[in-house]
Amino acid sequence: GDLGPFNPGLPVEVPVWLAINLKQRQKCRLIPPEWMDVEKLEEIRDQERKEDTFTPMPSPYYMELTKLLLNYASDNIPKADEIRTLVKETWDTRLAKLRLSADSFVRQQEAHAKLDNLTLMEINTTGTFLTQALDHMYKLRTNLQPGESAHSQDF
Repeated sequence: GDLGPFNPGLPVEVPVWLAINLKQRQKCRLIPPEWMDVEKLEEIRDQERKEDTFTPMPSPYYMELTKLLLNYASDNIPKADEIRTLVKETWDTRLAKLRLSADSFVRQQEAHAKLDNLTLMEINTTGTFLTQALDHMYKLRTNLQPGESAHSQDF
């Protein structure tokens, strides 16, 4: 891409990969996203705990961004340890909710599910389990139903 020129001391938006690269070379200071704030993350965590459904997250890549920014630029993020804990608590709450939803889904032998407000990483963590569960449910259903090709013939 075409990036730059950069002026010292002036904030500029760049792709995360470039920001981390510049930070590793000690050429910049990273500014965390607005949502990466203790008070905002506490609100998000509390809201997630209150609701039965999944609440919208501040970024579809909140977990990935948090991990990258805290690994490479924690010195630029105020209260980094608290932020790490809050994001982890939110993640754990959402995964527990997802497991409960998947368990209910399988027990009720549903044919489809609505996965609003889940991030791709959250879906990927349970995707294998859900697809295997659906496959097993399909096999069980087809084995329980009388087959159309199971006609008997007398010789």
